[in-house]
Amino acid sequence: MNFALSVLRLMCLAWLWPVALFKGSNTQNQRRHKDVYLGENTQHKHGGRIDFKTKKSDSTKSLLIKSEQLLRIEDHDFAMRPGFGGSAIPVGIDVQVESIDSISEVNMDFTMTLYLRHYWQDDRLAFPSSNNKSRTFDARLVKKIWVPDVFFVHSKRSFIHDTTMENIMLRVYPDGNILYSVRITVTALCSMDFSRFPLDTQNCSLELESYAYNENDLMLYWKNGNDSLRTDEIALSQFFIEEFHPSFGLAFYSSTGWYNRLYINFILRRHIFFFMLQTYFPTMLMVMLSWVSFWIDRRAVPARVSLGITTVLTMSTIITGVSASMPQVSYVKAVDIYLWASFLFVFLSVIEYAAVNYFTTVEEMKKLQKGKLPASYDATQAMAYDGCFHDDIDVSPFPELPTTPSTTRTIPPRASSTEPPPTEGTRLWRKRSVGKNIRFIMSNSYMIDSYSRIIFPLAYLLFNIIYWCIYS
Repeated sequence: MNFALSVLRLMCLAWLWPVALFKGSNTQNQRRHKDVYLGENTQHKHGGRIDFKTKKSDSTKSLLIKSEQLLRIEDHDFAMRPGFGGSAIPVGIDVQVESIDSISEVNMDFTMTLYLRHYWQDDRLAFPSSNNKSRTFDARLVKKIWVPDVFFVHSKRSFIHDTTMENIMLRVYPDGNILYSVRITVTALCSMDFSRFPLDTQNCSLELESYAYNENDLMLYWKNGNDSLRTDEIALSQFFIEEFHPSFGLAFYSSTGWYNRLYINFILRRHIFFFMLQTYFPTMLMVMLSWVSFWIDRRAVPARVSLGITTVLTMSTIITGVSASMPQVSYVKAVDIYLWASFLFVFLSVIEYAAVNYFTTVEEMKKLQKGKLPASYDATQAMAYDGCFHDDIDVSPFPELPTTPSTTRTIPPRASSTEPPPTEGTRLWRKRSVGKNIRFIMSNSYMIDSYSRIIFPLAYLLFNIIYWCIYS
């Protein structure tokens, strides 16, 4: 029985052996064809032969040393500054100003966008390199190492740009030298002096300082001296940038000591043309418009009063508009002097007509009391007494007054004089006192307008000459 089972097994093996050989040969042919197909495609794609034995592997694979392992970040405590316990670590700074976004007189601040670069050496981050090439990283590695804690003194707002990623770059060299660069927009305070506004020049500065490390631990300095501050071409709407220059100083705090401080100084000179169009020219026109009333008949009360009130209200509007766009300072600005002086000229032109109208009324009342005006006197005829020619008004002659003994004057004989009589063509002048001149003008009120036509323009011209000589 056992013999029969053995014979049956041998027969089954003999029948399955050829089938196994046939399948093995087909599998080898498929692998060979697949390799040839891949090789042809690769050769066609790269345009030449590729040696698969010398093919380079991806340098970012985990088989190589990671950046954190290369820089030995886990081996050190980066909460401490480099060289802790020794001398202060020098940190060089250079700045490239990209733009000055805005300058606000009301808030007394400015907004600036800049590239802030730090340079220092940290031997803990030194790494071996055969080609002496640096390695560049982004913000993810910055959070794991020590970086200088530089902040902006007197800043109101600041932020690091984060589109599309945080604008931070960290470059580490094999010898441990580090470059750390950030792109920042900062709004900082600028103490402005408006005593000469709008003919002013403002000195503003952006100040950099370490927050935690005083001069015994960290020394800030401009890396390339005056060349450490570079600017792009900056154009502002109301200011012209006269100068950009860096400087250095020390700041003392009673509780923590002395700190190194770096200054980015720039001088701004204001463009005057905008204010000439918006403030000075309209003010000049309003003042000259108020002089038109000097040529209007003194009896045209509605015309002269409405013109005077209109110019006064317009000047008030201009003054209010300028004050609303300026900070509420406790001193007088140059534009205030000009506006209020012009307002005074406009106001005096209104007062001038009030004086003319009053003296005219007094003069007419005196003439009526003395009987020098006819009984049929009409107020409309009084326009003929202003010294101007009126061909449309019929002025009736005054009746002759009767001669009475009280009105007859006896002229005493003149004493003989040795002075020769005046020759023909000469004019006798009689000196008058100031009081008599004032009374004469008051009795002839039309002369006030005549004098005002000359005095007001000359006085305003003199004021402008003095003003622009002082402030320009």
